[in-house]
Amino acid sequence: MASAETAAEHERILREIESTDTNCIGPTLRSVYDGQEHGLFMDKLEGRIRNHDREIEKMCNHHFQGFVDSITELLKVRGEAQKLKVQKEEMRCRLQQRNIATTIDKLTHCLPGTNIILSLRTLEQLEESCLPQAGSYRFCTIMAENIPRLRTHIRDVSMSDLKDFLESIRKHSDKIGETAMKQNIHSRICAAQHLHTYTSYTSVNKLTNNKMTINKNIWERRLGNESSQIVFRMCICFTQGARDTFENYYRKQRRKQARLVLQPHSNMHETLEGYRHYFNQIVGFFVVEDHILHTTQGLVNRAYVEELWELALSKTIAALRTHSSYCTDPDLILDLKNLIVLFADTLQGYGFPVNQLFDMLLEMRDQYGEILLKKWNQSFRQILDQDNYSPIPVASPEEYQRIACQFPFQDPELDKIPFPKKLPFSEFVPKVYSQLKEFIYACLKYSEDLHLSSTEIDDMIRKSTNLLLTRTLSHCLQYAIKKKNVGLAELVQIIINTTHLEQSCHYLEEFISNITNVPPDTINATKLYGTSTFKDARHAAEEEIYTNLNQKIDQFLQLADYDWTAAQGGAQASDYLSDLIAFLCSTFAVFTHLPVSISSTHT
Repeated sequence: MASAETAAEHERILREIESTDTNCIGPTLRSVYDGQEHGLFMDKLEGRIRNHDREIEKMCNHHFQGFVDSITELLKVRGEAQKLKVQKEEMRCRLQQRNIATTIDKLTHCLPGTNIILSLRTLEQLEESCLPQAGSYRFCTIMAENIPRLRTHIRDVSMSDLKDFLESIRKHSDKIGETAMKQNIHSRICAAQHLHTYTSYTSVNKLTNNKMTINKNIWERRLGNESSQIVFRMCICFTQGARDTFENYYRKQRRKQARLVLQPHSNMHETLEGYRHYFNQIVGFFVVEDHILHTTQGLVNRAYVEELWELALSKTIAALRTHSSYCTDPDLILDLKNLIVLFADTLQGYGFPVNQLFDMLLEMRDQYGEILLKKWNQSFRQILDQDNYSPIPVASPEEYQRIACQFPFQDPELDKIPFPKKLPFSEFVPKVYSQLKEFIYACLKYSEDLHLSSTEIDDMIRKSTNLLLTRTLSHCLQYAIKKKNVGLAELVQIIINTTHLEQSCHYLEEFISNITNVPPDTINATKLYGTSTFKDARHAAEEEIYTNLNQKIDQFLQLADYDWTAAQGGAQASDYLSDLIAFLCSTFAVFTHLPVSISSTHT
């Protein structure tokens, strides 16, 4: 009984040891040693320890693979941690480098630079204010003696900057002019949009007043702020007694540059790019002068700029007259005209008078018209040579509509005839009519943007068209009529063709009135001479028919072989008379295609 109680007590003590903090285990152990069974307790304690060791071993065996995996993950984390540490170190280094660079930049801005304007002001302040107040110290005397030398040095530096500035604007004149002309195009587009949207004087005036802002933007874009500083330095130097030196040097060098700019290349007339480069340089030159005029005082004045412009205008017009006279391509002349208009409008926006340029464009209009006449002469001759002088066969309404779009033809009797059918005229008629309209369009393109009224444009187009009709087309028709080996059928078809073209003249009148917005019944309006041109051509064809018929009849009669000794005449007509009658019958059959008023004359 006692052993059972001892065992229970030992079990209680063991549980208490297992569940009690080691700091409070002293009393428990003392109770064991106070008893007589501590040896038995030690055996039970060792047994309990062995049990716990076995449980720990089982638990370790059970969690060994997880432990290994954990160690592996820890090793991986160590590598990533090392990389993170390196990246953090690199970031810290970059941050330090950036801070160092920022510090250097800030310190650099704080250091004194080559600010000539500030230097001049400092010298002036020293001479007028600081040194007199400092008294008669020796260092004040030395500084006062050095101030003139420093001023001379500053003037020399400013003169060097002026030379660099002149070289810079000489090199960049082309780009400055190109930019100014592009901005002029943009301004014209904006002005047109404002006028179309608001038709307000305020909007247009606002765009006009932006010229100085545009000039400043061109200046800063091409030459930078440093050039503006150079100009300001020169102004400061003016106040330091160097006005005449800077002014004379600047004007002398700019006159030399102007002579170079105004001298065109010998092959300028060959391409439009040659003219564009020439204009860009001139515009760039005077944009710079305009900027200098409005940003400085005394370096240039209005009289000087106007004198330069008069020189440039006369030389430019002379060069354009010379080089444009070599041009034989109407498209190039038209592109040149548009380029001259842009050139004139750009400079006019800077206040330069350009009326002489527009007068020259009116002179070039005559040259452009002559070149067009030569081109259309070739077109008309090609049409006449390629024409088959046969009525146009029309197989479907689509073909009829296609021809009707080219030539205004109306014939109610022909409309009643079912397809297929033939139009009375040959391909020559719609082609010539289309060429006449193309010529009118070409004349209209040249007259655009020349500051001409609608009446002036209408008059110019009508006069040019009359030249085309009376000179070019008339000569081409005469050429076709007088050409060797032309037959009676071809002559008859020419008469028919010219008749229809004559009837279409009032459509040309309406066409011109529609594109110029000038009514055809306007007082003093020039009338087209198309009717007389086609009548003359038709009469020439008729005369040619008469001549050919008479020559043919004479040839038949010359074949006659008379027997002057015969006692009496033969019972039958001679062979040559039979052939002549057959020829006349076939010829009169051709005349049936002519209008009644004309065919009756021939028959």
